[in-house]
Amino acid sequence: MRVKDVKKVVLAYSGGLDTSVILRWLQTTYKCEVVTFTADLGQGEELEPARKKAEMLGIKQIYMDDLRETFTRDFVFPMFRANALYEGLYLLGTSIARPLIAQRQIEIAAETGADAVAHGATGKGNDQVRFEMSYYALNPEIKIIAPWREWELTSRTRLLEVAEANQIPIAKDKRGEAPFSVDANLLHSSSEGKILEDPAVEADEMVYQRTIRPEDAPDKATVISVDFEHGDPTHIDGVKLSPAMLLTRLNELGKANGIGRLDLVENRFVGMKSRGVYETPGGTILLAAHRGIESITLDREAAHLKDSLMPQYATMIYNGFWFSPERRMLQALIDESQKSVSGRVRLKLYKGNVSVIGRESPNSLYSMKVVTFEDDQGAYDQFDAQGFIKLNALRLRLGAMAGRKGGSL
Repeated sequence: MRVKDVKKVVLAYSGGLDTSVILRWLQTTYKCEVVTFTADLGQGEELEPARKKAEMLGIKQIYMDDLRETFTRDFVFPMFRANALYEGLYLLGTSIARPLIAQRQIEIAAETGADAVAHGATGKGNDQVRFEMSYYALNPEIKIIAPWREWELTSRTRLLEVAEANQIPIAKDKRGEAPFSVDANLLHSSSEGKILEDPAVEADEMVYQRTIRPEDAPDKATVISVDFEHGDPTHIDGVKLSPAMLLTRLNELGKANGIGRLDLVENRFVGMKSRGVYETPGGTILLAAHRGIESITLDREAAHLKDSLMPQYATMIYNGFWFSPERRMLQALIDESQKSVSGRVRLKLYKGNVSVIGRESPNSLYSMKVVTFEDDQGAYDQFDAQGFIKLNALRLRLGAMAGRKGGSL
């Protein structure tokens, strides 16, 4: 259903074919003023061409923001404190970027007096949900325009035709049919559609842009160290780095060692299954490192509770509920758990694999005196285990006495 009486709209604008056609469509369909917002989230593309294209299309208010540090510090790192994995595998690289873009659009709308926001997500995907849940959470009165749910342009060919009819510049490499769609930021790249739609067919090597083939990675392992303070990484090999620069360095190390590839058929929030090919080189290393430092600093039950809540937390982010009470509640619990998660982890990177090979912390709960196979000089009385076992086995013994042997019901 079309939104009514729009005066000014803030468009999340990449400068690519889709959002350039959307920009012109907003001008002609809604007869409204358009403000463009282009974010540098570490996608690896220059932003200046987007500015020039927006100017050529008559845009007067153009926002170009470098959000790499904000993205990493305020969105990626809090998520990694949870060790978040959707459906046990996906590191949520696209999901975690959408709330930040939406947040900035709402801020710009307030600054410019805009009464609407617009995005380029299709009506089939999760991103429309993620954007719009965030918009409404931050401004319940905002008007939302989702062109892919309104217009009749259902193919790339039609987009190209509209672009040419409206003198929208098209890069030569964009004129043909794109073999697949790519979304990227500092945390990951995501490829979907076209040649990737059949989940039975292996992804072509050209899909992978951020990692080399594990088979082509060096025959010698790379050993690194990552330091943590309160659950967040701060140093690599003893060198302090800003959040974005640290993730950039991990990406470089992951790429060189063929780390971070994932071919996944996932369950979208809108109901369908979808096949995506993801590359998260730095994030894959960071996940292993963070779990490594938690292994010696977190209390057992605190760690297990946190792990039991992680799937719910990951699903919230995947489904677009970053700005929700339940996510904030879980985040508070997760952040509280990280107070003692400080120290150093050493990792070995080799042909697509990440292995933790050492961990140390001033807050370590690991006691060599207790776990030693040698004489512990009374640190642990092994006879205590007998009572512990009997107490925990009591209900099983009572069941067996009642004829329910082996845990039968």
